[in-house]
Amino acid sequence: MTVGAKTRETQFAMKNVLLCVLGVSAVVLGFSPAAAAQIEKPEWCKKLPRPEFKSLERVLPDESWFEVYKVAPATFAIYEPHQSEETISYLIVGTKQALLFDTGMGIGNIHAVVARLTSRPIVVLNSHTHDDHVGGNWQFPFVFGMDTAFTRASAKGSREDAQSEIAPGEICGALPKGFDPAKYSTKPWKISLAVREGFKVNLGGGRTLEIIGTPGHTPDAISLLDRGNGLLFTGDTFYPGEIWIYRPETNFPAYLASVVKLQKLAPEIKMVLGAHNVPVAPPDVLNQLLTLTRMLYEGKITPTSIKGDQAIYNNGEISFRSRYPFPALNSKSGTN
Repeated sequence: MTVGAKTRETQFAMKNVLLCVLGVSAVVLGFSPAAAAQIEKPEWCKKLPRPEFKSLERVLPDESWFEVYKVAPATFAIYEPHQSEETISYLIVGTKQALLFDTGMGIGNIHAVVARLTSRPIVVLNSHTHDDHVGGNWQFPFVFGMDTAFTRASAKGSREDAQSEIAPGEICGALPKGFDPAKYSTKPWKISLAVREGFKVNLGGGRTLEIIGTPGHTPDAISLLDRGNGLLFTGDTFYPGEIWIYRPETNFPAYLASVVKLQKLAPEIKMVLGAHNVPVAPPDVLNQLLTLTRMLYEGKITPTSIKGDQAIYNNGEISFRSRYPFPALNSKSGTN
């Protein structure tokens, strides 16, 4: 998910009216419309905190931009609730080294947070390389990257995508002290080692992480399997909320194949950990995800909401934001 992707339906409906009102107020009060827009609390922000976090153990409660939760032994969810993506990165710690699965928006200093959680050497690996997952990559000397053209292009950085993440309605509360919105961009980073599906990272102490290739959301999308602890980190292939399969780089047939692959792992999984909104879900969610994905692929779901060329398709607790009308998938390209 990226480029303000998770802006809610109510926000779509109200944004133009809100900005007009704020623009008038700004003239009267002497503030810029952009600054005034940040004062109004966005609709999505009013729903926070999410109730699922009440059962999780919070650590480092003094952190202002991030909220950090211990979700399993030596496993931390680093959550960004003040930006509409509500991105979640994960620090997975072994006895010899630790792996940081995604580095978030690059708005807060994730390197400083990680340094407070472990003194082990850190290697970064991204669930995929949309801007909301690679913002802090530049802070780390060791970054493993999938061996794809999409990854290499993303490593060059981007200003446009980053700026859209701090547009009016995308921020809830104050930005970190010292953060300069005008200079905000996704900084370039260096890929230390190109990796592929099946690659394993030995963290020490018997803890090994295995890359499961799950393309579809992006060409370089992966999940990460901690088989010894029954943990499956799914990136943007699954998270609680509207799963985005809308952008040009999304390929729905590939996404379906990836979901089939993950569902087969369900019997050995204790916890599913997605990259947005809420960090933990039961393994049965993989069965639900496969059911909905197949139904959408077969054209058996009627959209519940349509706005322009986008629609929401859902069945139970899982939903997709995709194109409308949903494209025929028996074409040669199969691209969604």
